[in-house]
Amino acid sequence: MVTTPTRPGGRKPSVRPVRVKEPVRPATPSTGPSGPSDGTGDAGLGARTIKAGGASAGDRRTNAGVEPVKGLRVRLRRGWAVLEGSDRSPSGFAYYLILGSALALTAIGLMMVLSASSVEAIAAGVNRYETFSRQAVFAGVGVVLMIVLSRLGPRALRALAWPSLLAAVVLLALVLVVGQEINGNKNWLQVGPLTLQPSEPAKLAVALWLAAVLERKKALIKDWKHALVPALPIGGLPVLLILVGGDLGTALIFLLIMAAALFFAGASMKLFTVTGLLAVVGSLVMVATSGNRNVRIAAWLGLNCDDGNDLCMQSDNGLFAMASGGWFGVGIGQSRQKWNWIPEAHNDFIVAIIGEEFGLLGTLVVVLLFGVLAVATFRVAMRYTDPFVRILMGSILVWLIGQAFVNIGMVTGLLPVIGVPLPFISYGGSALTFTLAAVGVLLSFARRSPRPPASAVLPSVPGRERVPS
Repeated sequence: MVTTPTRPGGRKPSVRPVRVKEPVRPATPSTGPSGPSDGTGDAGLGARTIKAGGASAGDRRTNAGVEPVKGLRVRLRRGWAVLEGSDRSPSGFAYYLILGSALALTAIGLMMVLSASSVEAIAAGVNRYETFSRQAVFAGVGVVLMIVLSRLGPRALRALAWPSLLAAVVLLALVLVVGQEINGNKNWLQVGPLTLQPSEPAKLAVALWLAAVLERKKALIKDWKHALVPALPIGGLPVLLILVGGDLGTALIFLLIMAAALFFAGASMKLFTVTGLLAVVGSLVMVATSGNRNVRIAAWLGLNCDDGNDLCMQSDNGLFAMASGGWFGVGIGQSRQKWNWIPEAHNDFIVAIIGEEFGLLGTLVVVLLFGVLAVATFRVAMRYTDPFVRILMGSILVWLIGQAFVNIGMVTGLLPVIGVPLPFISYGGSALTFTLAAVGVLLSFARRSPRPPASAVLPSVPGRERVPS
């Protein structure tokens, strides 16, 4: 019988694996200006013992003949990766960027509505906080709706597509029958003490419906007939009803939403060229056949500013307000142009008051917040392969950012005054409520940001990975 020897105390001796030494990498001879190296200096560094897996990423790139990636673009990507996480492991930070930028813009809007509307209320002898209080109530309703929609998934949102479009069409048709006309546009419904603008919920309904329909058309979307039917005849019905009411500016925002949905669905670029030309021709015809729109275009071109009717007063005083603000502004509540010099100062021209009271830097903060919202939304959309999610997020993104661009361009004189409010900031209960509801849809997808499988991550440059779109 063979027994195993034991150590004192009864313990068996431990068996350790034999360590095998790695072969030493021979020094690579290098030739300098004076001939071969003598084995010292740089050549001596090549005689180190390299353990398996011990080489750094920089060494591997150098040995492979690829220089390390440098530049501002790479630094920005790395900084964003620190915030958002890598392609394989998203941190969910984009969710908080979307939420934070939306709430920050809403808070700025409430503050500026109070500042811009209180002086006119004082001049009229009414409660100075009336407009602000009403806007705050709608903001609260919008936040609640945002939270509710952020808890819904893609399946529930698809189920809401047809009912929401049907409700929007019914409300828009009702406006033409019993609606109120303000400044030449018939776009409001009076519901007790409240005024509802049905075109605002219709924007979200059209984006939702187009995403659901175009998702089913994904295999045939390159064919222009399948791209336009039923998107144009059914999705264009709200646009037609709004045009009958006389609101060309809101109709243009709807056309932006429809164009974005078709673009993110993968429609042919030739389709955009043809339909874009038709939209331009139609807009020119509507301008030529409307005296109100004619006056606005003439004021934008400066053709009727000296006839004594103050047709350019709104746009000119808006520019005066922004110019007098300088870099840092005159201080919150200290605007002078809001004392009845700028009509609708708390609505369409609220950016002018921001520029006067907070200066160029304050205006750039607002633009930056819209930029953060756009980048975070785009990053979330690119993580998804579901066409419904991409189309819906892209449509909402173009709606919010496009409308902001139109409003700011209108105030700064780049575009004619067409009565488009600034999202989150301009006064308007319906607009604020359903803008926050649209953000809730974005948050719904951001909180479920998927992790692509390992096979979907393709190395493009050493030390950096990308996910195919």
